[in-house]
Amino acid sequence: MEITTELIKQLRDKTGISVMQCKKALEEVAGDMEKAIMLLQKKSADIANSKGGRTLHAGAVFSYIHATGTVGTMIELLCESDFVANNEEFKRLAHDIAMHITATNPQFLKKEDIDEHAMKLAKEMFAKEVEGKPEKMKAKILEDKLSAYWSERVLLDQPFIKNSELTITNLLQSAIQKFGEKIEIGRFVRFSISQ
Repeated sequence: MEITTELIKQLRDKTGISVMQCKKALEEVAGDMEKAIMLLQKKSADIANSKGGRTLHAGAVFSYIHATGTVGTMIELLCESDFVANNEEFKRLAHDIAMHITATNPQFLKKEDIDEHAMKLAKEMFAKEVEGKPEKMKAKILEDKLSAYWSERVLLDQPFIKNSELTITNLLQSAIQKFGEKIEIGRFVRFSISQ
C-alpha cells in the first residue's frame, strides 16, 4: 500500500506524534492505520519507560474552570526543562488533562495511591455480587469487577474524554515521545460547588 501524505496526516491527527514517526510507523505496518496506532503507542510506552529515572526540574500549574463556574481543576504537570514547560503544546496537554479531571472526577492519581480502607470497601462491595457464582470463577470475576471499578477512579487508567482509545497514561506517553522528556502529573485538585 502506498503511504500517502493524507494517510500520514490522519495518523498524526489521531496520535499527535511527529510526521516522520507517523510515516515510519505506516511504512513498518504496510499502511494499516490500526496497527500503526498500536505500534506508536508501544513505542511511546517504551520511550516513557526509558526516561523513567530522569529528574523533573520544571513544569507548571494549570487550571480549567467549566463554563458554569461551579467546577474546576488545578493540575501540576512536571517536565525536565523550562523549554518544554513553556511550549504551547505542553500547555494544551495540561489544559486537556485538567478539563478531563473536571469532567471525570477521579479519586486517585495512580493505583498505588488507593488506600487500604478504600480497597477493602470495594472488595466487600463486590464480594456480595459474586456470591452464588461457581467457586472456580469467583476470584476471576471479583478481580475483573475491581479492575473496572478502579479504572474509573484512577486518573492514569481512565480513557481520555477527547479520545477514548487512549488512557491518560497513553496521552502522557505520547507527549514524552513528542517532547523527548519525562512528563508526569505531580498532583491535582478538583473543586466543585455542591448542588
